[in-house]
This record gives sequence, C-alpha cells and structure tokens, in this order.
Amino acid sequence: MKGFISKDLHPSWVLLLLIVYMAGGYFVAMFVIGLLANWIFGIGLIELATVATNPADHPQGPQVMLLLQGVLQFFAFIVAPAFLLLSLNYRLGDYLNWKMPSPWLLVLLSGILIIAIMPANSVIIQWNAHMNFPDFMRAFEEWARQQEEQLAELTKLITQFNSVPELLIGLVVFAAIPAVGEELVFRGIAQQQIHRWSGNIHVAIWVTGIIFAAIHVQFFGFLPRAILGALFGYLYFWSGRIIVPIVAHFANNGFTVFLLYLQQTRAIDTNIESTEAMPWYSIALSLLVSVGLLYFLRQAFVRQPLRPQSIAQAAGTEQQL
Repeated sequence: MKGFISKDLHPSWVLLLLIVYMAGGYFVAMFVIGLLANWIFGIGLIELATVATNPADHPQGPQVMLLLQGVLQFFAFIVAPAFLLLSLNYRLGDYLNWKMPSPWLLVLLSGILIIAIMPANSVIIQWNAHMNFPDFMRAFEEWARQQEEQLAELTKLITQFNSVPELLIGLVVFAAIPAVGEELVFRGIAQQQIHRWSGNIHVAIWVTGIIFAAIHVQFFGFLPRAILGALFGYLYFWSGRIIVPIVAHFANNGFTVFLLYLQQTRAIDTNIESTEAMPWYSIALSLLVSVGLLYFLRQAFVRQPLRPQSIAQAAGTEQQL
C-alpha cells in the first residue's frame, strides 16, 4: 500500500489521525462482531446490544463479551494504527524498529523484569487503591469507585478459566492482543510522535504512560499503571525494538491470567485481586532484582547498533540516557 498522507505532518495531526483511525477501527469491529455473534451464538444485532449492556443476565454473556473485547482491540488497536502508518508511507518494520534485533535473552529478561517488579509495585497499588480525595472532589471519588466496582464485576464475569482451552483463549484476549495493540498505539506511535513534538524523550515516555493509565479508566490503579507504561516506554527507547515492550506487556498480563487460572482450578490459594502490599521481604528482594535487571538491560540495549537504513532518520531521535 502506498501512503497518501505526508509523513511530515505535525505530530499533533498524526495523533489526531490516530484517534480518527482507531474510531474507524471501532466501527469496523462492531460490524464484524455483529456477524460473528450471529454466526457463533445466533444472537442478532438488537439482542447483542442487550447482552453487552447486561452480560450477567444472559447465558452466553461472558462468551459474547470475550468476543467483543478481542475483536474490538484487534481492529481498533492493531489494524487501525497499522493502516495509519501505511497511510503515512512508513514501512512498519523501519518505523517501529530503528535498532538491530536484540538477543532473545534480553527480550525474555524484559518480560522477567515485569514479573520481578510486581511485589515492589504492590506497595504503590495499595497506596493508590486506598487513597482519599479532598472534599471538593467527593463526587468524582464516588463516581470513580463506582466505575471501578462495575469494571471489577465485568472482569470477574469474563475471566473464568477452568480449563486449558479457556486459559488459552484468555491469554489471547487479555494478554496477546492487548500487548501487541497497546504497545503499537502507545509506544510505537504516541510516544514517538510526542517525542517529535516535545524534543524530550522523558516527557514523551511519561506523558504516554499517563495517557496509557488514563485510558483504562481505573483511577484507583492509575499510578501503578502509569509507572508500568513508563517502564514499557524506557524499554522501547533503550532497545529500539517494538517486540521488547510487547513481550514485557504480555508477561504482565499473561502472568496475571495464568495466576487466575491456577486460583480458579484450586492449584493455588491466593487472592489475585488483592490490593494489599506483599510481605516486606518479597518487596525488598523485588527491588533488588528489579534494579539489577533494569541496569543490566539498559546497558545491554543501548549498545545495540542502529539498523543501517535507520541511521539517517534516527540520528535526531536516538539519545543516550
């Protein structure tokens, strides 16, 4: 496909186009969902809207919501941004990867880092989950907690993994598709364009991390998610390869899905949904391992050479931290 939009557009216009393309992906996804729901479940468009509104009241509600989540994310977060980059006359591989491929050990260690940092992150999770807003924001706090509770109920409804096939579906819908799609949107496009706009990679990484957290509409998990988004951003900047934050993101979501499966099949007796901090010794060990892994990965990634075809366009982008 030959691009029909100038790649020299101001970053603000590229970001606006990203929103427009994602909205278009949403509408395409709804059309596809309507066809699939009719074909798989025998549910028409009118009934589909009812099921999506009250999935707990329909026997096939959880399966329909899984279909809805997977297809929506695929078209809005993967197809739409990829089509945008092609429209801008970018080659996806060149735009998303400006360094030579990293050794797979480094890529896998990026995923292990995300799992290793979870105990330390539990301290921030606990603080954010129990924070209280000032009196003048009482209405917002009540609304935010109501949204949190509704989302928690929906999540509990559609994350029932009592068999290996259900676990595999969960890994695709809640780990693989979000990892690819959200990293393509937030790190691949938003972070790079905000970097072009601001000229400061740290601003780009943290602004993108904040947007990443805000779009999940979970205000009592906002701060740990923003930090996680920023961590994905630094891994991407250091490595220059989109696969690195994708694997890290997949490790974060996939590990949680796998723990839910173990909990629901009674293989472990742990409250996965708990927002309480983990024991101090696991937090201390987590900090020690995470800092060591971060330092090692940063040192290893920044030594990776630029791709020959990317040197000219990356010269003004790549900075050493």
